[in-house]
Amino acid sequence: MCPSTFFHRANMNFLRLFLSKPISQYHPLLYFMATRSRRMMRYWQWKTDGKDYAHSFSDVPLAFRVKKHQSVLIRKLGDSDQHWQHNKVINLKIASPCISGILIHPQQTFSFCQLVGQATTQKGYVEGMELSFGQARGGIGGGICQIANLIHWLVLHSPLQVVQRSQHSFDPFPDHGRVLPFGSGAAIFYNYIDYQFYNPTPHSFQIRLWFSEKCLEGELRCSADLGYVYHVFEQQHAFLKIGTDYYRQNEIWRHRKEKYKSGEILATECMTRNFAKVLYQPSRIDQHYPSWAEFQAAQNIKIN
Repeated sequence: MCPSTFFHRANMNFLRLFLSKPISQYHPLLYFMATRSRRMMRYWQWKTDGKDYAHSFSDVPLAFRVKKHQSVLIRKLGDSDQHWQHNKVINLKIASPCISGILIHPQQTFSFCQLVGQATTQKGYVEGMELSFGQARGGIGGGICQIANLIHWLVLHSPLQVVQRSQHSFDPFPDHGRVLPFGSGAAIFYNYIDYQFYNPTPHSFQIRLWFSEKCLEGELRCSADLGYVYHVFEQQHAFLKIGTDYYRQNEIWRHRKEKYKSGEILATECMTRNFAKVLYQPSRIDQHYPSWAEFQAAQNIKIN
């Protein structure tokens, strides 16, 4: 092999290794610059996108409850530090008043990041668990995405339209105490990984949050009786082994039903399809593919 060919291949191998993860991960300064740039772009977008963002509050509940849900505050998450779980509760109690009572009037957009703002130590936030770059680690304000998860579950049971939502690309912990379907949450990272929904109806909606002894609780209320309800459910759930790695997939569907006519189904729609890498060994494997090529071939057969 001639020297030029050897060095060309070496350079290509280096580039593949270098580009195997985001450039911002290679140095704290690069991460800071990338984050700051994205935040500045989002600030500009907020000022120029023409959306009417919800900012009005009321302590008076709207007349009709659409959906109520509660989320356990302290859960066992694998072998993670329980100290992060207790700190998460501190963070949740700082963030929740920024949202509780918010009114989303017709043609308005709800933005989690606009209402809560950036989590800082000056506001009292402490280090909680964050899921980032394929691992669970500590971060100031960690855990407030639990509020976004709860709100998203409420919104799925309504005619409100999700316009921005991100979710984690990996599943870090086994389903110990899981109540909601896998993949039904929402990731938050100020301010460009946001959770937003839009109100296309002629009615106003309201989110209310509070705490019981063991749970974060919340409800979605409306100024009018909608006359129908939603049933959200999971389909096609499976754990996969592809090569030596584990993955998880499912689909989130919902029925819209008549509220007063024996539950007649008016419409059915698929809300999202999830596929994520699993960072633990599942207790069961539903499908095994020796390689990615065989997995992709199987998916093409299903589509065709």
